[in-house]
Amino acid sequence: MQGAHRVAVFFGALPERAVAQRDKVREAGGNPLALHELATLGGDLDDAGHRRKRGRPPVGPCLQRAFRARIEALSPPAQLLTVLAAAEEHGERLTVQRAGRASGAGDAVWEEVTNAGLLHVAGNRVGFRHPVVRRAIYEGCGAATRRRAHRALAATMPDEAEERAWHLAALAHGRDEDVARLLERTATRSRLRGATNTAARAWWRAAELSAAPINASQRLAEAARASWDAGWAATAERLLDDAERLAPGAHVARRSRGLRGIMEFARGMPEMAHHFLITDMRRVPEPGTALELGTLAMRAAWSVGRGDLRDRALELLLEDDVAGRTGLPGTLAWWSDDVSADAADTPDLGDAAARVRTTILPLLPPTPLALAWGIDEPMADALRRRLPHLRRRSEHARLAAALAQTAMLDNAAGRWPQSESSAAEGLRLAQDLGADHIASHCLTSLGWLAAARGDERAVAEATARTLQTSLPQGVRALSAAAYWNRGMASLFRERPEEALDNLVRLTEPGHGAEHPTFALLAALDTAEAAVRVGRSDLADERVRVLEAWARRTGAPWARCAAHVTRGLLGGARAEGAFRAALDVPGARSHALLYARAQLSYGEWLRRGRRRTDARVRIGAALEAFDRLGAEPLRQRAQREQDLTGAPGRRGSSDTRAMNQLTAQEQRVAQLAAEQLTNREIGVQLRISHRTVGHHLGNVFAKLGINTRTELSDLHAGCEPRECR
Repeated sequence: MQGAHRVAVFFGALPERAVAQRDKVREAGGNPLALHELATLGGDLDDAGHRRKRGRPPVGPCLQRAFRARIEALSPPAQLLTVLAAAEEHGERLTVQRAGRASGAGDAVWEEVTNAGLLHVAGNRVGFRHPVVRRAIYEGCGAATRRRAHRALAATMPDEAEERAWHLAALAHGRDEDVARLLERTATRSRLRGATNTAARAWWRAAELSAAPINASQRLAEAARASWDAGWAATAERLLDDAERLAPGAHVARRSRGLRGIMEFARGMPEMAHHFLITDMRRVPEPGTALELGTLAMRAAWSVGRGDLRDRALELLLEDDVAGRTGLPGTLAWWSDDVSADAADTPDLGDAAARVRTTILPLLPPTPLALAWGIDEPMADALRRRLPHLRRRSEHARLAAALAQTAMLDNAAGRWPQSESSAAEGLRLAQDLGADHIASHCLTSLGWLAAARGDERAVAEATARTLQTSLPQGVRALSAAAYWNRGMASLFRERPEEALDNLVRLTEPGHGAEHPTFALLAALDTAEAAVRVGRSDLADERVRVLEAWARRTGAPWARCAAHVTRGLLGGARAEGAFRAALDVPGARSHALLYARAQLSYGEWLRRGRRRTDARVRIGAALEAFDRLGAEPLRQRAQREQDLTGAPGRRGSSDTRAMNQLTAQEQRVAQLAAEQLTNREIGVQLRISHRTVGHHLGNVFAKLGINTRTELSDLHAGCEPRECR
């Protein structure tokens, strides 16, 4: 997929109107008249709300009239049979047959109905030729006929049957607590088997039938939570508001299982979400729910870089040990990004991979922290095992969050196609939910990929959309990820000044992108940009941070990055640092980082005129970049590989003059022809501007020219490969 198309697919906004239009098309089932009429009808809380609660959108008047004429042409028993079949939504022929017999529509009527082309029968199944036909017949008959059909169907079912509750609810005229309790039991069973959309509808209808306001409020709160889990964010918010208005109290938090804080975390202000979450931790009765809310409060605190808020949530978790398991303090140590903490004070985590496999997902830290601690691979395995379960249960909110996390971990491991797929799916789900922050998490993963691939248009689009929500709402983690994406894109395109200008925001006090975890993950990029612009002081500060973190955690990526940064700073121990980086156990699992280490070492060797050794290292990096699709780094590695060749071997007879130059002179000449200054050339080639001037003097002498304009003209007359 090319860059522009990827932007259109992954970064194109999906506004509420577009989501609504897509839903209308799905409801119409391809019928043009149904599509035309659905476009004129309201949303999921309109006058046809009761029918929508059963997953049965309304049908417009034209369709109703068309099918009413066909129904009225049938005998009264045949008319009743078609309504029975329309009211029995599962297509159970035996159920319809029993209800028909009890209502005077015997077996002989079936032939009349099927000959009319309204019903088709296949074995034990009965159905209509199109979903719109079913809805038009149901909506087109009178209310008395519908009630008669539902009464007959309910009479054929055992008391515990879930469908019986729905048929009785369709019969109810006003408040009916008995039917409300039946629907509540139906909703509970539906939630347990993962049918969250059915559960939401059942609780919603039960609330409408409730006799007392407190009962209605509790059931609305349950409906709100089930709606959120099913992916109906706007409906969930309205139902939760209704529950609180109808009967305010702690029961709303208990029955919705802390939904207010969950929604605020997904789409609002993290600090406000933290307040709701730690408040509701004490209200919910289930330890597992309290654990979910407590760890989500820690995520909210981490996302705004507030260690004090994180510690407050941690204190509540440890106070009651809501996890009910040993080793909780050691597991929660992964939630710290304090570089200054003494390694001796860090709890012994033992076998991290084994601990992750036995830890429930809510206790695992945010993915950037998992990367920082070096537990990314076992965490990725845990998330991948969880995804099928979430898909089966249609838990769209949790699925979107899990996909966003998986995408970031796959990026680091070099599984870029899988990451792209997960982030794109998570983005679509999050947009449908209106979960802005989950969507931004997916966008930053796609932005990271775009930066590595050199697609700067996609980087600009993804980061602009992320910052549009993250900066005003104070979500520093997302803002930091966006600035990191921009810094990477500039660095890989060899614009170190621009890269550094973005990357230093991650450590700038008071800036909206200041965040310690992302400053740590981006430390190598910051240091490389700093070295290229002559800011060795900043690079040295970043390497000390990496070394401190490596001592505390032993994370392979941190050890490798620290050694690479030491090598970039040069000096007598540079080669030892590069070799140490490549020898770190586990460093190869971070594909891009390891390839960059190879390239940096090869560039150092090439500058030391050890061309044979340099070709080996740069060749390995070139192969890795090509396999990953990291185009800007591949191009850089290719240029370096060209510079390791013998002078005069590149080009044709038409460029004999250019072939008189050494490899370094050709590189200097090419950049000078592109109108770079001596200092800019020096930054790119990592030599002093005085050395650049010396090389240019040799170039002019060998080519018999006196100005850069002549050099540009000479390059313009050569093919790109010949002038390289």
